[in-house]
Amino acid sequence: MKINARLKKIGDLVEANSFCLDIGCDHALLDIYLVTQKKNIKAIASDIAEGPLEHARKNIKRERLENEIEVRLGDGLSTYSDEVNTAIISGMGGRTIIGICKNNYKTFKKIDTYILSPNNYQEDVKRFMCQNGYYIENEEFVKENKFIYQILIFKKGKRKYTKKEYFFGPVFLIKKGPLFREYYEREMKSREILLQLLPKNYYLKRYTTKKEIKMIKNEIED
Repeated sequence: MKINARLKKIGDLVEANSFCLDIGCDHALLDIYLVTQKKNIKAIASDIAEGPLEHARKNIKRERLENEIEVRLGDGLSTYSDEVNTAIISGMGGRTIIGICKNNYKTFKKIDTYILSPNNYQEDVKRFMCQNGYYIENEEFVKENKFIYQILIFKKGKRKYTKKEYFFGPVFLIKKGPLFREYYEREMKSREILLQLLPKNYYLKRYTTKKEIKMIKNEIED
């Protein structure tokens, strides 16, 4: 069964012997990949809509994985069970992901590992997770067609980060590499366009944008 580059990368980052809760599982392709390619994985494929879950059930049945993957209908962390140690949320907006965590905060705090791949507001996600008892264990870029996505892994624990580390990601700053450069070149260009469009009296926004452009330039030209 085919799986896209983003989901495959997420799957490859899941530790062996994990019990995963895949929130917004769509057709359960990630869950199928996990239990067939990784050692001793079980998963809950959950979604808020019945339509995707119907496709998920068919795919799981076709692969004869009913004993390894359970399908649950529900909103966010409401589909959690006590065996879960890893939660995966991919392909949603960063603020939606934060909302999912806040809406069931007691359950949120029970999970040891989060693998998150927000479509935007990545810095907000990092700040929220790190202000609520988690640290950034790993960060990866993956390119899917013309898009570059961040995959962020959080573990329980506390570490302090600078503003610069939140902005870029502490692990990304160490690794860097071609996708780091390409991603932040795009981010710099989008801010340069924004700066041209911002009215002159937007002093704070203009100041912040200029500061971010300078910070990106320093890193990608280093």
